[in-house]
Amino acid sequence: MLFISWNIDSLNAALTGDSDRAHETRSVLNKIKEANPDVVAIQETKLRANGPTKKHCDILADIFEDYQYVWRSSQEPARKSYAGTMFLYKKNYHPQVTYPLIGAPDTMDQEGRIITLEFDTFYLTQVYTPNSGNELKRLADREIWDTKYQEYLAKLDQNKPVIASGDYNVAHQEIDLKHPETNHHNAGFTDEERKGFSKLLSLGFIDTFRYINGDITDVYSWWSQRIRTSKTNNAGWRIDYYLVSQRLADKIEQSKMIDTGDRKDHCPILLKIDL
Repeated sequence: MLFISWNIDSLNAALTGDSDRAHETRSVLNKIKEANPDVVAIQETKLRANGPTKKHCDILADIFEDYQYVWRSSQEPARKSYAGTMFLYKKNYHPQVTYPLIGAPDTMDQEGRIITLEFDTFYLTQVYTPNSGNELKRLADREIWDTKYQEYLAKLDQNKPVIASGDYNVAHQEIDLKHPETNHHNAGFTDEERKGFSKLLSLGFIDTFRYINGDITDVYSWWSQRIRTSKTNNAGWRIDYYLVSQRLADKIEQSKMIDTGDRKDHCPILLKIDL
């Protein structure tokens, strides 16, 4: 099976915008469609609380005509049109869909951050992990989130194997970002966040990209939009992952990034696995 995951940074802008960036984003969506994935996971949809509009639905049906989709948006008391996730899956699949609450602090459980699809022999789940924010204002809550998420994945794994994807908002090792020496105390590369990710892996999960590609360097999934030369200088971070239960390790065939050309921010990630 082929899976693709992508933090799109606003589905509305991607589908209805007319800026150069919107056109770049739609080009990536078409590239994803051409890859013919079984399931697409999308993070940071930024849709309103009641989900995609009729216009969104029509455009999605045109691009992904052979797919059904489920979504989860930020709900009050959380911020409006914030975070959010969506799964698109081929119409011949009929997974059971759940929208878990993991007991996260503040409004994190209301921000539309996790959707899980249950298939006959495995779970497929995606996450948009909360960012610790400027001056690490949300780091303490992020640590609690990490613990609750670890518990959630471990519980799924007790029942059947898990495939988990998404924007985890952490570069796990120094080789996972271009400039570790200047980012040690920045959101996404703090000791606390990295330890949280290590703990998650220790519970029986594999970082598929490292498993397949070893200690390869200079391969990233995110480049800052705020830094004009971030993409041209490949000053990126690898913060998007496909994780799988350890008992699926020998079934992993490919784990890689999908090139987005000059477009900054996140690139899609791809997992091919024999299920």
